[in-house]
Amino acid sequence: MKKCEEYNFPRSEWERLIDEWIFNERDRKILKRRLLDGICFEPLSEEFDLSVQQTKSIIYKAQNRLFKHLN
Repeated sequence: MKKCEEYNFPRSEWERLIDEWIFNERDRKILKRRLLDGICFEPLSEEFDLSVQQTKSIIYKAQNRLFKHLN
């Protein structure tokens, strides 16, 4: 599976794709903070009042869903 850096999309296109394919508002916010802002798991888990494991799981699932539609 490719990573964001391997696609030559501007930030606005990433935001549009995330909004289109990630349906849960919290998950969209978390994924944008991780992929677009580069925030690490621990600060994200604190920001969204989740465990680090929950945060990782949300990001992993959302990334899989997003990148599935890009390939």
